Amino acid sequence: MIYLSGGLTTIGTDKIIILSDSEGPSQKVHLSPFYIDKYEVSNRKFRQFVQSTKYKTQGSIAADTPWWQLVQGVSWKHPEGPSSSLQDVLNHPVVHVSWNDAVAYCNWLGKRLPTEAEWEYAARSGLNDRLFPWGNNPLPKGRHRMNIWQGKFPKENTADDGYVGTAPIDTYPPNAYGLYNMVGNVWEWVYDWWGRRQKQTSSSQDIPRDPKGPSSGVKKVQKGGSYLCHKSYCYRYRCAARNSAPPDSSAINVGFRCAMNE
Repeated sequence: MIYLSGGLTTIGTDKIIILSDSEGPSQKVHLSPFYIDKYEVSNRKFRQFVQSTKYKTQGSIAADTPWWQLVQGVSWKHPEGPSSSLQDVLNHPVVHVSWNDAVAYCNWLGKRLPTEAEWEYAARSGLNDRLFPWGNNPLPKGRHRMNIWQGKFPKENTADDGYVGTAPIDTYPPNAYGLYNMVGNVWEWVYDWWGRRQKQTSSSQDIPRDPKGPSSGVKKVQKGGSYLCHKSYCYRYRCAARNSAPPDSSAINVGFRCAMNE
């Protein structure tokens, strides 16, 4: 895990791209020190958890879009259907895990899911008001830094970044905090219920400390985007971007990483 000192930081953005996601306005928050996983949780690690606890994950629920289809027999250990396996992807992020599954894994290790504010602070790695963890250029010096859809979505994926599906959890250079794949690869569950962000007052007394989102809700927040994101459809592989899904749902492009109090 990577130790982060926290402090005063900014989450969200005033340069809103997807209004319906409520990715703005920006807000100042104060975070206590915490730890966060260097990598997304891998298939190998999640398999150890299941083998040790006999835990049974929740079933997959497909999204309502023309290019998604529900495949019978799919699960975290058969990510592409009943005939697929983890043999060649043990170092890839675990997928087809719900928010509840992610919480169970984190609890097993004495950890927890990061809050949205913690996740975003970790992803930005000291760079406020930047699109990506390394800056605003998606291809700095012509090098790929994330696993997203390359080509014309949804019909052609050229895999210019090296992968059509998920990539190993240690692919691409880490951000300035030493964290890998904070954008792209797989969406990551965070602790918070999804809610709309409100304009913040200018008073320093109103700066929240360690915010955890709404007290209740219908969907949980996901951060980071995935290998199925493309600028023309899902331009959510940005630090401030967000998505949401029911806590009992899962998909082939959703995983997680854990956090822990100091």
